[in-house]
Amino acid sequence: MIALLLLVLAQEVVVTGTYTPIPLEEADRNIRAIAVEPIRLTSNTIADLMRLDPSVDLRQRAGNALQADISIRGASFGQSLVLLNGLRLNDAQSGHHNFNLPLPLEALSRIEVLKGSGSTLYGSDAVGGVVNFITAEPESTEVRLRGALGNFGTNQERALINYRRNKLTQQFSASRDFSTGFQPGRDYRNLSVASISHFRSTGLILAHNDRPFGADQFYGNANSWERTKSWFAAVQQSLGEKTQASFAFRRHTDLFVLHRYREQPDTFTNRHAVESFQGNLRRAEDLGPNIRLHYGAEAYRDAIDSNNLGLHQRTRGAGYAALDIRALRRFSLSLGLRDELWGSANHELSPSLAGGFWLSGQWKLRASATRAFRLPTYTELYYRDPFTQGTSTLRPERAWTYEAGLDWTPSETLRAEFTVFQRREQNGIDFVRPTPADRWRAANLARLRFSGVEAVSRMKLLRHHELTLSYTGLAGAREALAGMQSRYVFNYAVHQGIAGWQTAVKGIALRTRIGALQRIDRSPYAVWDLYGTGTKGRVRPFVQFTNLTAARYQEIPGVNMPGRAVVGGLEWVVYR
Repeated sequence: MIALLLLVLAQEVVVTGTYTPIPLEEADRNIRAIAVEPIRLTSNTIADLMRLDPSVDLRQRAGNALQADISIRGASFGQSLVLLNGLRLNDAQSGHHNFNLPLPLEALSRIEVLKGSGSTLYGSDAVGGVVNFITAEPESTEVRLRGALGNFGTNQERALINYRRNKLTQQFSASRDFSTGFQPGRDYRNLSVASISHFRSTGLILAHNDRPFGADQFYGNANSWERTKSWFAAVQQSLGEKTQASFAFRRHTDLFVLHRYREQPDTFTNRHAVESFQGNLRRAEDLGPNIRLHYGAEAYRDAIDSNNLGLHQRTRGAGYAALDIRALRRFSLSLGLRDELWGSANHELSPSLAGGFWLSGQWKLRASATRAFRLPTYTELYYRDPFTQGTSTLRPERAWTYEAGLDWTPSETLRAEFTVFQRREQNGIDFVRPTPADRWRAANLARLRFSGVEAVSRMKLLRHHELTLSYTGLAGAREALAGMQSRYVFNYAVHQGIAGWQTAVKGIALRTRIGALQRIDRSPYAVWDLYGTGTKGRVRPFVQFTNLTAARYQEIPGVNMPGRAVVGGLEWVVYR
């Protein structure tokens, strides 16, 4: 298992944050690539994978990423863009739904995280960074079933069917995750089904997710309940070697009951439905042995029908061009410019500049300057309830991100990285209030500054062991609040460190993670997780312990997280 992981890392090709697939070591931006298959059985949910990087702060309101806000480098949850095979999943209603991934974990091949602005490539929302969930064509025909039980009434079932013949591949996956809750009002059910097809140069994805859950204290002092549903359909087509086209449709519904057990719950019941369309056409031209020009056009449309937010729609179009100059293991330079238009006369220019230079075969310098923007969500513009009030006159967020880094790769078994960065925001959006007795109101914050450092080392110890040590530190200037209380922006992690170890020997794989985190103005805490699985044979038992020390903590103020939990089960390879 360790050998497989090292091989994957050595040959990893990334597609996020670049205009063309390149080896990870050639990237001029700070990108983290997480291979799913080598650690799938030593992971419970996608949340376990996202917590491997200290620059990614998964602020959960419920375990297993049932309801989670994803933050990269301290950016708010609305400032992180989530993609599926390069296609947008962000929700126009609220950034709280951006992480509602419709696919089961088994359908994923890898996860790539771009840290820092990415609007030149992907448009609105990519202020703090980008998370790209990537699927892959099945390599063989197989059938896998998985079941597990745990405390808090946990019950999990998963299934995967892969088929491959000639140039046709088909994958069906399904997962169900059920819990009665670790405390009253925190029960949930999470169901996902997906179909992924490939034939020659055409790919098709059909996916659906349904998750009802108790939302006690999630958005105020109320025992709430919520049910979200997602439908996603996408087709991607290669038109020769240089041109790619894609089209995707996403529908998301949200039923929110503020007071779950009131005699008249409809008093504050919200029903939202969002439909989004996206299409893009991309092309690349070789201008020389080491020079490539990338250009394309994209279009987006989203519409919402809500008894609280009203009826609204927004149409956007964008065009971009980028020049990439690259001599492998010598130097690289990328220049890009994107112009995104919406409404009658609104547009945003998003330039970027990134470069890298190899000092030697072991050392590489890299630096970048990128601009990003974000349009307000419909919730920020129009929402209202007894605790929260939107503001219809909000202006788009704008930000510049600057970073510089040094990579050291002395051997195939050791890699270290160090990065410094700063994000300068204008018109950042947050919900603020002068006192706890007032309602939260959406507002633009004139100037926000966040500076930080990132350090990571990965090393193979002896023959069967791998150790990863990583740290992210962040500091933000709060003068823009002018004495107001912040609901979301100033909940970031000042310090977050992660130590991870894994091994595979004699048919058993073990993996553990210890994460220590301190949020601004709050006490630090640490969470220890431990996973074990069999790796041989058709029947593979596994056990997963989370929060072994039963740490009491909150990732969102006022919302408790589960204590010590254990899940155990079997995976059965029915056919291969």
